[in-house]
Amino acid sequence: MRIDVDTFKVLEILVEEGSFAKAAERLHKAQSAVSYQVKKLEHHLGVKLFCRDQYRAELTPEGRVILAEGQKLLQYLANIEHLASKFSDGWEPKLELIVDGSLPMEPIMKALKRMTLENIPTKIQLNVEFLAGVQARFERDQADLMLVKDYRTGPHYRPQSLPDITTILVVSSSHPLANVPDVSLLELQSHVELTIEDSSPDIHYHDELQFGGDKVFYLSGFIMKKNALEMGLGFGWMPDFLIHQELASGEMVEVDFTGGSRYTFTPKLVSTMERPLGKAGQLFTEFILDEFAKAELSYSL
Repeated sequence: MRIDVDTFKVLEILVEEGSFAKAAERLHKAQSAVSYQVKKLEHHLGVKLFCRDQYRAELTPEGRVILAEGQKLLQYLANIEHLASKFSDGWEPKLELIVDGSLPMEPIMKALKRMTLENIPTKIQLNVEFLAGVQARFERDQADLMLVKDYRTGPHYRPQSLPDITTILVVSSSHPLANVPDVSLLELQSHVELTIEDSSPDIHYHDELQFGGDKVFYLSGFIMKKNALEMGLGFGWMPDFLIHQELASGEMVEVDFTGGSRYTFTPKLVSTMERPLGKAGQLFTEFILDEFAKAELSYSL
């Protein structure tokens, strides 16, 4: 008897839901059918997979090992389907993008709009993360592309450089640091630092642009950070494309920090050879590179 691979998906849902009744409801099956499917696998393997004397449906130690192997099998099958869709003449069913929230969204949105005008059937999903969270999400979701400020490179990654972006250390014109010359690190640390919360699950990640003071407010995005800066709540780095007008009007002021008040980085558009881009991914790459080049020109004019 061959193993029914779909049973491993049933096991996953059973563990997530914690009961046969809830799993059956989620699977749109009768509870007896779900129970039979699991018992059939147990009989075939000669191993008890679930402890049925517990309130929740819990895997036995053997069941945990077998489910882990089953999940690998499910992933292998998904990879085969993914490759098959890429090698076919049609469009891939889905294109997933992970974008760093520190990058300008206008060229990204324009590229997406151009994709819609092509009237392609590919479902496009865009997720925004910050700092190390971009690559963490890219790897976790096995996404197709990431637009990233920085990342840990690897042998399978294919990066393409986007135009440089400059971040500026700024405060509101009403902030005590606004007109102070030659601000030292110690003086900077005596004020509230405003920064973006890293969305990576890796608690050991450290943002090298932070100043190490005790007064740090972590915010969930650059719009919130910009509002906090305008209120005079603290100091912080901001991408120059978000504060052109505020600097020109004098509402915001560049901090005269002795360690330097400007930092330039080269964002990357990254794919991986492990998941070759299909027609939609290649087309979006073409559009995004073009839109970022146009944006760089408009910013410089």
